Amino acid sequence: MKKRALVTGSSRGIGAATARALAADGWEVNINYFRSEKEALALGQELGARVFRADVADPAQVQAMFDEMGPVELLVNNAGIAHEGLITDITDEEWQRIFAVNVGGVFNCIRAALPHMIHEKHGIIINTSSVLMKAGGSCEASYTATKGAIEGLTKSLARELGPSGIRVNAVAPGVIETDMLNCFTREELDAVAENAAMGRNGLPEDVAKVTAMLASDACQFVTGAIINVDGGNIL
Repeated sequence: MKKRALVTGSSRGIGAATARALAADGWEVNINYFRSEKEALALGQELGARVFRADVADPAQVQAMFDEMGPVELLVNNAGIAHEGLITDITDEEWQRIFAVNVGGVFNCIRAALPHMIHEKHGIIINTSSVLMKAGGSCEASYTATKGAIEGLTKSLARELGPSGIRVNAVAPGVIETDMLNCFTREELDAVAENAAMGRNGLPEDVAKVTAMLASDACQFVTGAIINVDGGNIL
């Protein structure tokens, strides 16, 4: 019987690559999306995976998703949104929404997944942070602040849930070429790549492989870790 996983925000980009990597490792993957229905359904068909629409910021929608899906052994909290702009320009609604999705969404999904994991004395939770948490991001204060919360939550839950056999880790991507970077020109992205020790920007598959590793038996004694996946941009 396959182990069951949920990857939130997995219709595109890093989430989709993660779903593919986990499926290749033998996981029964469940796809979550909020807006990108066409892409989510296509990925579900590709992987033979079930697809669930839910806004992770809404606890009722998250619980309904888990009620229909059933328990999972692996939760990958990938869903997130970004915001660029001066801190003096962000509206109350924008600030509240980015925290509702990036932090509240992680909380909602963890809370829904935990009863089964605690009962079974086994579970894996992998959160998504960002190297901006370490370097800071000009005009990205709200996004960076949410990732600071995620790293604190990851470390605290690693201690809290360790006695229940549950591992909690996070990946911290650097510049990964996804739709989120469509606002930049090719020249701008190439200039950013020069700052990385590896001399390139990342691909969604780079992050997915690390997530799959953290979900594997190779990392049975790894918890509370924040792993940079940035090609050596932050050293």
